[in-house]
Amino acid sequence: MKVRSVLYLPASNARAIEKARTLDCDVAVLDLEDAVAPEAKAEARAAAIEAAKAGGFKPKLAVRINALDTEWAEDDLNALKDAPVDLVVAPKIENDQQVKAISDVLRLDQRLWAMIETPAALIDLKDIASAGGILSGLMLGVNDLAKEMKTGPSPDREPFKPWLSSLVAHARANKLLAIDGVFNRIKDEEGFAAEAAQGRLYGFDGKSLIHPSQIAPANAAFGPSPAEVEWAQKVVAAFAAPEAEGLGVIRVDGEMVERLHLEQAQALLAGL
Repeated sequence: MKVRSVLYLPASNARAIEKARTLDCDVAVLDLEDAVAPEAKAEARAAAIEAAKAGGFKPKLAVRINALDTEWAEDDLNALKDAPVDLVVAPKIENDQQVKAISDVLRLDQRLWAMIETPAALIDLKDIASAGGILSGLMLGVNDLAKEMKTGPSPDREPFKPWLSSLVAHARANKLLAIDGVFNRIKDEEGFAAEAAQGRLYGFDGKSLIHPSQIAPANAAFGPSPAEVEWAQKVVAAFAAPEAEGLGVIRVDGEMVERLHLEQAQALLAGL
């Protein structure tokens, strides 16, 4: 499943939902949490369910519920378990028991992404990532995490670097997707590109987005470049040559390449 670009949209905004049907993001998340005022929660939930039933979305469709300790979470989950929604995003997950509780309510064919956005979640990340059930991804919630940790501003996310690596490592250890957090400055194209490149460097599969203008650069940042595709094709061809039969290491363009690189090249080409 491609998750290069994961765009949040307020479920209470009918115009945004309609626009989402045609967008090139990999996943569109109808948001019931931060983007919706308390008095509009029930209306937004109904709108999300109606949109899911109507279908017609080009991207994969997800819904972000309200946090489990709120008065709206139970109704959110009960509504979604019977709706044609493949993916549910749960904010402020802090322990494995919360993952299991959500898995017990939702259908077995649905998938869950847990948002990691509190210090407690960072401390229990190992247990959360290995909770099993329908958990299929971890998402970094940088805004809430910055607030809770009282970090200062940093153009290169210096305070979060240990947790960027940690989240990806725990995701990989449990065969989960790893989705990077949002970039708040919509008009700062250079800043977004730099942060997306950083996320790719750290191993994230994609990035959370807050505006459609961020879709194209996210898809470019987390998708293979033409040079990477060309390299993968050369590696596959080189190992397929008769003279490479039985060899564990060969030379491609003057570089020593092992069979682990062949596996990487095959995976890259398979994902195109």
